[in-house]
Amino acid sequence: MKLSIHPDDRIGAESHEPEKKKKTKRKPPSPPRPPRHRKSISLWMLKWCFILFIWISFVGGCGVFWYSYDLPDITKLQKTERRPSLTILAKDGTKLATYGDLHSQMLDIKTLPPHIPQAFLAIEDHRFYSHFGVDLIGLVRAIWINYRAGHVVQGGSTITQQLAKNFLQSQGLYGINDRSLRRKIQEALLAVWLEYKFTKDQIFTIYLNRVYLGSGTFGLGAAAQHYFGKHPKNLTLYEAAVIAGLLKAPSKYSPSNNPDLADQRAAQVLGNMAKEGFISEDLRQASLALASSTASHFRGSAIRYFTDWVVDIVPSYVKAADQDLIITTTLDPTLQSLAESKLQEVLEEQGKASNMSQMSLVSMTHEGAIRALVGGADYKKSQFSRVTQALRQPGSAFKMILYLAALEAGMSPMDWVSDLPIRIGSWTPKNYKYQSRGQITLQDAMAYSVNSVSVRLAQRLGLHRIHETARRLGMNAALPNNLTIVLGTGETTALELTSVYAVIARGGLSVKPYAILKVTDREGSPLYTYKAPPPQRLVDAKVAASLTQMMHAVVSYGTGKKAAIDRFCAGKTGTTQLYKDLWFIGFTPELVTGVWAGNDDNTSLDPKAGSPSVKLWRLFMAETPRSVPSFYSVEPRETVSSMPPAEREAVEPSGGLLDQLIDELFGG
Repeated sequence: MKLSIHPDDRIGAESHEPEKKKKTKRKPPSPPRPPRHRKSISLWMLKWCFILFIWISFVGGCGVFWYSYDLPDITKLQKTERRPSLTILAKDGTKLATYGDLHSQMLDIKTLPPHIPQAFLAIEDHRFYSHFGVDLIGLVRAIWINYRAGHVVQGGSTITQQLAKNFLQSQGLYGINDRSLRRKIQEALLAVWLEYKFTKDQIFTIYLNRVYLGSGTFGLGAAAQHYFGKHPKNLTLYEAAVIAGLLKAPSKYSPSNNPDLADQRAAQVLGNMAKEGFISEDLRQASLALASSTASHFRGSAIRYFTDWVVDIVPSYVKAADQDLIITTTLDPTLQSLAESKLQEVLEEQGKASNMSQMSLVSMTHEGAIRALVGGADYKKSQFSRVTQALRQPGSAFKMILYLAALEAGMSPMDWVSDLPIRIGSWTPKNYKYQSRGQITLQDAMAYSVNSVSVRLAQRLGLHRIHETARRLGMNAALPNNLTIVLGTGETTALELTSVYAVIARGGLSVKPYAILKVTDREGSPLYTYKAPPPQRLVDAKVAASLTQMMHAVVSYGTGKKAAIDRFCAGKTGTTQLYKDLWFIGFTPELVTGVWAGNDDNTSLDPKAGSPSVKLWRLFMAETPRSVPSFYSVEPRETVSSMPPAEREAVEPSGGLLDQLIDELFGG
């Protein structure tokens, strides 16, 4: 058998090479597995972060719910709840004061001149249009500034937060001085919610219509009308700065209360406006130059003595306490300003020398219409009225009633009476510097206010007649039932005493003081209109004329001769024991005016310093308008003293009376 070898069957080097495999794409090698313990830590951290997030979200949600569940409905933001307002006007329509809450019609910020909202932004929140309701940058800045200053000099609240705070307080959730953490959180939550629900312009508009701006005014419109008597559209740059400056402290920076501080605050607002680029530096300086003081825009606070009294008495005329009222009064703004300025002038000139801290003045027509009323030296320091509230002894000013009773009993001004000293028990009434002449006329006795004559008249007339005369003329105060009544030891108010003198000025006809001419609602519908009551004859016209003649002698040559002015006038001085009260009450053909001077603590005045009450009466009455005298039915005769010229020395009566001694001798 023959064997054969095929070439393919040859064994060689090639025959032992392995068969080439098909090329395939291999996966990259897996990274080395981390250690098992590191993997478990990562999973643990992830799990607990997730759990923590859930818990924070839950707690935060619960907190938001807890602090927001009782937040008020923000749809009430554009509604206002307020007290009814009282607007008090002078007889010529001049606004004197407002009480209660004043709101204006809703204003749209888009209709206002740019400088008005810019003034508010500059002083309150210049980043208003760039934050979300809570200004974190502004808050941090305020904290830093306050830290460096050592006290609070800058707030961090935004306009939106202020609106939220205002809304929360208006809904009764918090008081004005509440600074609790809950209030702060609710304020911030509500601010953010407001930013979500309203546009920036809507928030700013609501803010300007709700914000409190002092003197009972709520909103820009009410403030513009109250302080400047104009619509907000017509406010000047300076006026807008004054109103914007009120936000920090409405009472402190009120131009009607503190004109100088209002000026300073307005200057700060204008400075901020220039700093923020709202106005140029030239415009800032021009605005300051045009309004260096706001004092001329506003009536002094002394007017509040009168308007407070009006508020007290208006319920007697109108019982519509649930609506706004406009009250037109009898006050004359010109005479009121004159009274205020002259009172301050006398206080400055004679207050220290006389040891006198208080004065008051009330002036009325013969029919009783109040034209001017100043109840004290400084309303800001004391709101107590020395015209309508203070009970003071009239002193020798009461003698007018005594001499009226004497005339009605049949005596005449020229009757002779004894002026010799009189002794009753251990009491001897005397007069300062007065020298007895034996006999003088009744007129001179009144002119020199001779106490011994007054006591003799009281003995002759009887206390009952004196009491009846006082009551008939309108004196309702308690009167002593002893001879000291003739020295004015009973107490009365300046208003009541002046109205008693007005009866004589009116020729013996009844007088009831009044201050309200009419009351209307906000729409002008009349609720009350003054109607003069029919006058009653209280004193015979001839008797009233004779008494007027005697009181004219007082200012012609008697104790009140320094009250004389360039026209007919009549009156009576009044001095109480130890010079605790000084009065002068008198009248011209136009007005009846009563002036009181003294101290609230009843300390004595210095008798050597003259009579500030006489001086104030003269200064005031000398500048009042004059008219043709027509109120006497019988013209008073020429007044001439029965004394020789050398003896005509005007003297003030001395008090020199001890209460305990008088009560012991003449009580009952």
